[in-house]
Amino acid sequence: MTNYARMYRFGLTPWEGYAEAAAPSVAAVLDREETGRTPPLGRALDLGCGRGQYTPELARRGWEAVGLDAVPRAIDEARRRDPAGTYVVGDVTDLPSVGLGTFDLFLDVGCFQGLDPAQRAAEARGVTSLARTGATLLMLQFGPSRWQRLTEGVSQEEITGTFDAWDLLDVRAADTAGLGFPMNRTAPRWYRLGLGAGA
Repeated sequence: MTNYARMYRFGLTPWEGYAEAAAPSVAAVLDREETGRTPPLGRALDLGCGRGQYTPELARRGWEAVGLDAVPRAIDEARRRDPAGTYVVGDVTDLPSVGLGTFDLFLDVGCFQGLDPAQRAAEARGVTSLARTGATLLMLQFGPSRWQRLTEGVSQEEITGTFDAWDLLDVRAADTAGLGFPMNRTAPRWYRLGLGAGA
C-alpha cells in the first residue's frame, strides 16, 4: 500500500491508461458476465479501485457498484470524478471489517498480484466471506515474467490455490493495448471464478 500511496502522491499511475485503451476487451468481459441477467444486476465490488477506473462503468451497466481502495488520496479523487458513485477507503486484506455487506460480482484488476502470499490469502478469505451464492470473481492479472520485480505477476496455480473455495470457470488472454513496456510482456490474463450454484 505504501508504494501505491507514494505513486498517487506523485501522479505516477501508469496502469490507468489500460481502462481506456483496452475498453472494448474489458467491455466484452463484462458483457459476458451480464448474459442472462436482468436489471438490477446485483451488487459489485471493485477491489483496489484506485481513482475509479472501472466502478463507474459497472454502475452504468446496472450494478450497484462499490469501489474500494486502501489509498485515501485515490478514493478522494474517485469521489471527485464520480460524485454519484460509492467509494470506500478499505483494505482488501481485511474486507469483513469494512462492513460493506455481500456481493454478486467482484472485480480485481491487478490488485491481487501486488500482494504477498499472506495478504493474498486474506483477500481470498474476505472475498469468500462477502460472496453471495453464485457470485463471480473477475480478475485481470499479469503472469510471471522476467520483469516481475517491476510489474508484479501471478500464476494461474497461485490464483486457484489461494481461491480454493472457488471454481475456475474460464481463462483468456487479455488485451495488452495501453500497457507500456515491460507490462505488455507479462502475458496478462482474465480469470473468471465462480462460487456455488449458478456460477
